[in-house]
Amino acid sequence: SAKQLGKISRPGMYFDFTRYRPMARYLAGKREIIVPNTIVTYAKQDEGQDFVFINMLEPNMFAEHYIHSVLGLLKTLGIRRYCLLGSMYDMVPHTRQLIVTGGAVGENAAEELKKAGVSSSAYEGPTTICSLITQEAGKMGIETVSLMVRLPQYTQLEKDYTAQVRLLEVLQSLYGIPIDEEILRRARQQIKDIDIEVSCSRKLKEVVNHLETYYDAQSVTKQKEETPTLSPEVESFLKEMENRFKQD
Repeated sequence: SAKQLGKISRPGMYFDFTRYRPMARYLAGKREIIVPNTIVTYAKQDEGQDFVFINMLEPNMFAEHYIHSVLGLLKTLGIRRYCLLGSMYDMVPHTRQLIVTGGAVGENAAEELKKAGVSSSAYEGPTTICSLITQEAGKMGIETVSLMVRLPQYTQLEKDYTAQVRLLEVLQSLYGIPIDEEILRRARQQIKDIDIEVSCSRKLKEVVNHLETYYDAQSVTKQKEETPTLSPEVESFLKEMENRFKQD
């Protein structure tokens, strides 16, 4: 039941509308063009935390100004904790619980993430410019939390409901946010659809089997704090996949 607080008055200042396409919709029998934008909404609870949600897009222009504006909003509203939610493709199978990695700065924040099953991230490489908000918010005395769910690279779904559920599970642990039953239903159906696609492709089935082996080996050795031992076949497959990621 979040209510709109505001949005960018001229989003074309930051966003390239050949990348973020405006959408035509029929609302109440009338045709309307929906322009991509950064929308800010808020929700108040009778008990517990109140929330401000910022549906951010990656800015194509004037990114530093965009980041500065978001930080100004956090300061104006007196935000105590900033939580960045995102996703990235990785070498993970859809048949296992999706991995959520992240980090936290602030009193008890890191311990809360550990209890929620979030792994620490050692990622190095290209990232979103919006990560600067997390970095700079910490300097302003705002607690920060980053949550990144890892998606199977071979699925490439427009809407990944399984990923949504996984992030919501973490948010439920952190803030008591309930998970909508409709999203759960769609996630279960999406998994069934992917299973069917995999079963129809020998090559894809082989990819999933290798990713499962790697995932399971990581899970076991993580508990022992060791390096996973893999067969030469799986090692070769992972190296090939890693090279493809770098090319992409």
